[in-house]
Amino acid sequence: MNIFPLSEGVFTIGHDKKFIPFNEEQDELNDRSIGSLLVEIQPFLVQINHQNILFDTGLGYKLPNGELQIHHNIRALGIEPNEIHKVILSHLHKDHAGGISYINEQGEEVLSFPNATYFVIDKEFDFAVENAGKSYTLEDFAILKSSMQTEWLSEKGTIEGLIDFEVTGGHCPFHCCFLIRDEDEKAFFGADVAPQLKQLKTKYVAKYDFDGKRSMELRQEFAQKGKDENWTFMFYHDVKTPIGML
Repeated sequence: MNIFPLSEGVFTIGHDKKFIPFNEEQDELNDRSIGSLLVEIQPFLVQINHQNILFDTGLGYKLPNGELQIHHNIRALGIEPNEIHKVILSHLHKDHAGGISYINEQGEEVLSFPNATYFVIDKEFDFAVENAGKSYTLEDFAILKSSMQTEWLSEKGTIEGLIDFEVTGGHCPFHCCFLIRDEDEKAFFGADVAPQLKQLKTKYVAKYDFDGKRSMELRQEFAQKGKDENWTFMFYHDVKTPIGML
């Protein structure tokens, strides 16, 4: 198993749910609005069983030349977007689902990964549609409803015997976590329930979670299991440690 973090950069996010780029050498966190959090935006590419599997799709931002940043990051690994086999979505908040689709040069909305199967929790999609607004941007993911490339997941199961998934709640009502198994290796993607290494080492309730107490309990549970079973953790929002073990 090979794991590649696809960093889109460091941002601050405040109560307005806007992601503002942050230059650690020039910017001061204290200059941002009160309560701003400093986060990395970091999808992951996992190679296993000759497949390229993408976990979450980032913000969907484009570079000055018009190229999607996530396409640029994947190409930097020597892989083309049409070589992605699976796109697996933990939830549909805009910083995780922004790169699901884009508007092409002909003005058409198309899926960013034309040959991939997109895996998404059915109840998370319905909830996101009903609650479109600051955290959910409908135009990012609405295309999944009618796409033949979408595979709808229930609350718990396994994808092709490789990836165990379970709806955990916590950060949002139908947030999903994933455990990838490859012989003796195990890699865990906890998205926004386990977004940073330091959050697995401390006990606190985060105000930005739908159910902060549930998220705190899940982090403790995952930290213990990960330590006992030698999981490799993928941290979507960790500024310093994209991949780590306990």
